[in-house]
Amino acid sequence: MASGSDHGLKRIVWKKIKDTIITDCRNSEVWKILILDPFTTKLLSSCCKMSDLMSEKITIVEDLFKSREPVPEMKAIYFISPTAKCVDAFIADFKTKPKYKAAYVYFTDYCPDELFNNMKLYCAKYIRVCKEINMSFMPQEAQVFTCDNPGAFQSIYSPNSQDKMNTLETMADQLVSLCATLDEYPGVRYKKDANMENAKTLAELVDDKLAKHYELDDSGKKKGKTQAQLLIVERGFDPVSPILHELTYQAMAYDLIDIQEDTYKYKAEDGPEKEAQLSEDDQLWIKLRHKHIAEVAEQIPKLVKEIAASKKKPDGKITIANLSQMMKKMPAFRKQMTEKKVHLHLAEDCMKHYSNHVEKLCKAEQDLAVGSDVEGLKVKDAMRTLLPVLLHPYNPPDKIRAVLLYIFSLSGTTTENLNKLIQHVKIEDQQEFILNWKALGVPIITSPSFFSRKPTRRDRSQEDSYNLSRWTPVIKDVMEDAVENKLDTKEWPHLSESPAAWNGSGAVSARQKHKTSSQDERRTGSRLIVFVVGGMSYSEMRCAYEVTQTVKSCEVIIGSSHILTPTGLLNDIKALSKAPSKAPMETFTIEERSNA
Repeated sequence: MASGSDHGLKRIVWKKIKDTIITDCRNSEVWKILILDPFTTKLLSSCCKMSDLMSEKITIVEDLFKSREPVPEMKAIYFISPTAKCVDAFIADFKTKPKYKAAYVYFTDYCPDELFNNMKLYCAKYIRVCKEINMSFMPQEAQVFTCDNPGAFQSIYSPNSQDKMNTLETMADQLVSLCATLDEYPGVRYKKDANMENAKTLAELVDDKLAKHYELDDSGKKKGKTQAQLLIVERGFDPVSPILHELTYQAMAYDLIDIQEDTYKYKAEDGPEKEAQLSEDDQLWIKLRHKHIAEVAEQIPKLVKEIAASKKKPDGKITIANLSQMMKKMPAFRKQMTEKKVHLHLAEDCMKHYSNHVEKLCKAEQDLAVGSDVEGLKVKDAMRTLLPVLLHPYNPPDKIRAVLLYIFSLSGTTTENLNKLIQHVKIEDQQEFILNWKALGVPIITSPSFFSRKPTRRDRSQEDSYNLSRWTPVIKDVMEDAVENKLDTKEWPHLSESPAAWNGSGAVSARQKHKTSSQDERRTGSRLIVFVVGGMSYSEMRCAYEVTQTVKSCEVIIGSSHILTPTGLLNDIKALSKAPSKAPMETFTIEERSNA
């Protein structure tokens, strides 16, 4: 039996697909066709391979919206989103001349009555099964999920948005589907902030929808809260982390190198351009992605040497048995070697950028973000830290990032000062890169008398860190405080009762050596789910793994509408002041489902 992906969320999603969709259809020995829409294609690709489907007697995978040849002797499985567009395409397959012998229909989420009735009207005699399986989120990594909706940023934060509530409603449904897939009924909390109301709105929607979803379980009893907590924050809560130049491998690669759809393109020494997928099927990627680039650059050449050494045949006679063993090991050897070569290229690419300009930028960025220098001395004059960056011939995006960090460090600046900075960076015609942050609730312009109280950060002075990587994303403080039951209830109100495992004190410190206590035993197997409205950065994703690794009794999962890169975020910020586009959004699945 094929196992699909063996990593966390992806494994859970694949198991649920097998236990529902595949099991229903397994009774028959007939080979089947699987029909997917763009969202479910991406979902299935994230957690299984074609060989996994073949082993479950699925012989063909087709696109719902493409022209398909009828196969009237075969049964078809439809795994689709509950949108008018998908349902119309399904009806078209059976309305006049049926394309298939029968249909097994599975929706990713709740299907509105109107669409369901349309299906019954035209296709009732062909439908063998019709189920809603609650799986409308995208598992990105073992502990990371998204709503697969980058367009949500504009929908939520653009002053011209027409569909903000629709987008938040859809997001709430997707969060409920995540909880249902994990079989969790969490307590819900949000970060209270007068300038950021979306976290509260989304938290209320999720709490209400969870209560309705879990009103009755399969045995007719009301499901109680599980050992899980869901925290909802907004992007403006920490504007620094997605803007800084990060020096851990994954975050750095996605910032500095043009990696599209997780595909890294590189040129071999003497050959054509090659492509490599950066995914959890690559064991070396899993091992290296959260390490500092200095460690990665040191480790990869060693690994390549080890592999090369192991390739040399041992001394002694070469027998048929020896040759047979060597041939059996060759595919695994080739795969290992390819992985190492890919990372050798990727790490070299990262280091080139680092040596060219990033290294010099990082010192100023870290001082502005942390508020002190390497020696721990407080930065008294942030402008003095910023000035060398402005005077150096860096490209405009890098200067914009430094200016933003300067403004964030002061919790805003005066109009006069901002105008001077804009002239310095020569972006008079592109001020939106800076000014539009106010739409996220981040102070950009303040009066000289304005005083903003900065949140207290955890003391990490005793932790090992590289001089140019001293900043820790604020979300890590939140994760650690949540696990230790130290979140202030005024700042993080509960929307419903908190599960028993998250009450009381005596929780484990996320920084100290793990010790077992009754609290830990109660919480073993518990989950902390953190959701960021408006996109999450790779450095924040890393924090979920780091805290889980330290606090063995609790798994931390992080999610958002989408994953951010600094360039992508800046472009999104700039686009906030554009008039709404009349063209349909690219992320049609989410958009359509909002209207369905």
